[in-house]
Amino acid sequence: MSKFELIKTEGRARRGRFHTVHGVIQTPVFMNVGTSAAIKGGISTQDLYEVGCQVELSNTYHLHVRPGDDVIRDLGGIHKFFNWDRPVLTDSGGFQVFSLAKLRKISEEGVAFQSHIDGKHIFMGPEESMRIQSNLASTIAMAFDECVENPAPYEYVKQSIARTTRWLYRCKDEMARLNSLPETINPSQLLFGINQGGTYRDLRIEHMKQIEELDLPGYAVGGLAVGEPEDSMYEIIEALDPYMPTDKPRYLMGVGTPRNIIEGVYRGVDFFDCVMPSRNARHGYLFTWHGTMNILNRKFERDPRPIDEGCGCPVCRHYSRGYIRHLLKAKEMLGMRLAVLHNLYFYNDLMAKIRQALDEDRFEQFYHTYHELLATRPDYQ
Repeated sequence: MSKFELIKTEGRARRGRFHTVHGVIQTPVFMNVGTSAAIKGGISTQDLYEVGCQVELSNTYHLHVRPGDDVIRDLGGIHKFFNWDRPVLTDSGGFQVFSLAKLRKISEEGVAFQSHIDGKHIFMGPEESMRIQSNLASTIAMAFDECVENPAPYEYVKQSIARTTRWLYRCKDEMARLNSLPETINPSQLLFGINQGGTYRDLRIEHMKQIEELDLPGYAVGGLAVGEPEDSMYEIIEALDPYMPTDKPRYLMGVGTPRNIIEGVYRGVDFFDCVMPSRNARHGYLFTWHGTMNILNRKFERDPRPIDEGCGCPVCRHYSRGYIRHLLKAKEMLGMRLAVLHNLYFYNDLMAKIRQALDEDRFEQFYHTYHELLATRPDYQ
C-alpha cells in the first residue's frame, strides 16, 4: 500500500496526504530550508511550528562536513539534534558536490572532491550518501545523482542519466541494508529517486521510465531552476506528468518563487523547496499578497503599517514597516529574523491557501487570480 494518499485532483493539480513515521504531510507542501540544521536568520524550530512549517529540509553535504553526520548520530539523529518532531527531508549532497566542491572527479563509483570549507579530500557515492543520511536519520532521504549543468551536450547528459540510474539502484540496495540494521535510528527512512536529463524532453521521459520501475516512495525532478527559461521548466514538468506515478508524491527540487510554486501545483507538483524566502528576506525583499516589496525603500521609513495588512504572521501582528526597515538598515540581527519569519509564514500560508482552494474545487480561480499578481512589485505600497 502506498504511503501517499491522493485525495482529489483539479485539472493536473493534486491534493494529497503523505504518511510518514514522523507524521502526515498535507500536500502540496513547501519545505523550509535549513541547510545546516538551521534556517538562516536566527529562526528556531519553535518558530517553524508557529509559521506552519510541515517539513524541514537539511543538507547532507553540509552536515557531513560540519559538524559530521557521526556527531549528529551520536546525539540521537537530526530530530533530537535540533528539537523537531515533524518530517525532515535530507538532500543527497549531489548538488553541493557539483556546485561547491573544488577539483571534483566523477567515476562510476562516485565523486572524489575537496571540501569547499577546508580543502579536505572526500569521496561520496551512492553508498556513502545513504550512510550519511541514515546517520542523520531523516524522514526522507534523496538519492545520490549527478547534477548536470544547463545547457550540457546531449550525449553527455544521456551518459550521465544512465549512471544516475545505476547509482539509484545502489542507493536503494544500501538503504534497504541500513534500514535492516538494529542500530539504525530511523529504520523507516524513505528513499526518493531523482529525475534528470537537462532540458532534453526525450531524455527526461526516458529517465523517468527507468527510475519509475524501482517503485520508490516518491520521485523528484532535479536539475531545473538553474538558469534555464521558466517556460522550459514548465514544459519539462508537463512532459513528465504522464510518466510519473500518480500514487507517489512529486517533488520539484529548488523551486522557487511564489509564482513558480503556483505554476508547479497547476502542473501536478506536490513538494517544493527553495532558499528564496529566507535569502530574499535577509536582503529586504518581502513577499506579500500584492507582490514583492523592497522594505529598504525610503518610502517605508515612516510607514506605520505592517508588511502586509492581510497577513496573520507574528511579525505583521506586532511590528511596522518603518521599524523593520530601520532594523535592516542598522544591521540589527532582529531585522533579519523578523523579515525571514514573515517570508516563511507567507510561503506556508500560500501552500495552506492552495490546499484550501483544492479542497473547495476552486484552484483554477485561485491560479488565475494569483499566478501573475504574486510576481509583481507594486509601486503603490
